[in-house]
Amino acid sequence: MGQDVVAKLRERLWKKLLELTIPYYDKHRTGDTISRMTNDTAILKGLVSEHVTGFINGVISMVGAIIILLLLDWKMTLIMLAAIPVTAAVIIPLGRTMLKLSRSLQDETAGFTTILNQVLSEIRLVKASNAESREFVTGQRSIQSLLRLGIREGKIQAFIGPIISFVMMGLMVLIIGYGGMRVSTGALSAGDLVAFILYLVQIILPMNQITMFFTQMQKAVGATERIVSILNDDQENVHEGKTLTNAAQTIRLEHVYFAYTEGEEVLKDVSFTLESGKVTAVVGPSGGGKTTLFSIIERFYIPQSGKMMIGTDNVQDFSLQSWRSQIGYVPQESPIIAGTIRDNISYGMDREVSDTEIEHAAYMAYADIFINELPDGYATEVGERGMKLSGGQRQRISIARALLRNPGILMLDEATSSLDSQSEVFVQKALQNLMKGRTTLVIAHRLSTVVDADQILFIEKGKITGVGTHQELLRSHTLYQEFANQQLRIADQEEDVSVSVDL
Repeated sequence: MGQDVVAKLRERLWKKLLELTIPYYDKHRTGDTISRMTNDTAILKGLVSEHVTGFINGVISMVGAIIILLLLDWKMTLIMLAAIPVTAAVIIPLGRTMLKLSRSLQDETAGFTTILNQVLSEIRLVKASNAESREFVTGQRSIQSLLRLGIREGKIQAFIGPIISFVMMGLMVLIIGYGGMRVSTGALSAGDLVAFILYLVQIILPMNQITMFFTQMQKAVGATERIVSILNDDQENVHEGKTLTNAAQTIRLEHVYFAYTEGEEVLKDVSFTLESGKVTAVVGPSGGGKTTLFSIIERFYIPQSGKMMIGTDNVQDFSLQSWRSQIGYVPQESPIIAGTIRDNISYGMDREVSDTEIEHAAYMAYADIFINELPDGYATEVGERGMKLSGGQRQRISIARALLRNPGILMLDEATSSLDSQSEVFVQKALQNLMKGRTTLVIAHRLSTVVDADQILFIEKGKITGVGTHQELLRSHTLYQEFANQQLRIADQEEDVSVSVDL
């Protein structure tokens, strides 16, 4: 039963972690959250599956023994029960100390888990930067802190046992002395005294188990508080709302304001229209709010004011699952999960996907060119975060994934800027296949994307300061002119480099 209770708690916590909002993960470190799921539940598991059994057995033994002792001699039983407040006076302060210590220990464990997660996930950066010694010192500091807290916890637990034994042995001496006096006066038979002492042993032996349970319970309370705080946090209800069946409609943002922290607005009075089937490019200085705008459309965040409409309906009226199923998002850093290429292309699909569909999506994304050259083809393991693939290959798998979803709305954080020229050609062709007939919003880093767009939004310091075509903004927007001229200079430099290499 104890194992089942903990398993259900872990299931509930895991479900909650998947449903928590993006702002939660903005405020909490990944390692800290992992520690809540693993270390904190392990402490609770130890309490429930190991100490609860001893506690129940001990209580049954004690209650039964006390009932029989009351029947044998109620006066001596009352003397014996006087030991309970004495024991409590010692145990309660120690329990409070254990609670504070448990909180510190769990926080320190979470911090150490964060260090492990951060360092091991970026081990290549650590080695390339010769930072092994620095990270060793950081980890060692956390380990030593855990050691100090662990020793303090051990001292308290080691202190409790002798105290309980001392109280119980003192009680035993008192009972034997008082019982001997009663036997000498004839108020109690020698046999009853022996029986009384034997039943008293039945109380003394489980006492340590019960005390250990209360000590571990205080420790578990410290761990459980963190779990409860997660379970009480805001979560997304992905199924609540209407189902969006037609995404081929005009999308409008009207007077949207958004701030990550109160008083620091990232988007200010943002209004624009995305025509169905057309391409809209978003350009502007770094930190202007382009990525935040994508997050608002994806509904990772809720604006402080303003609304987003699709056709005549407010997007908030549709379920998150329904809305996000209509969006294909291809980020600059293409996320890849550990597994096969087939697993990555079909990731997130809510139905069985045939090999033919996967191969067609790969073909349209120009990914089949390199996949067919691999020894295991679509069954090739890509490694953690796709480390066995190049940037261009990861990008094409990400595009194939979006093609397989067949979304009506497409959001691209244009990812060709960091690719070599050959990979860029393939990715550009794949993007052209992906964009056909879809409402497309793209963060543009290249002038070629901007020139071909049906509409351009220029965003700076959270405000849209220019809307129009490439030629219209060239004539009317000073900062856009600078952007275009800068891109032309970069293109000329790349062309000069290409010519010199050819020569």
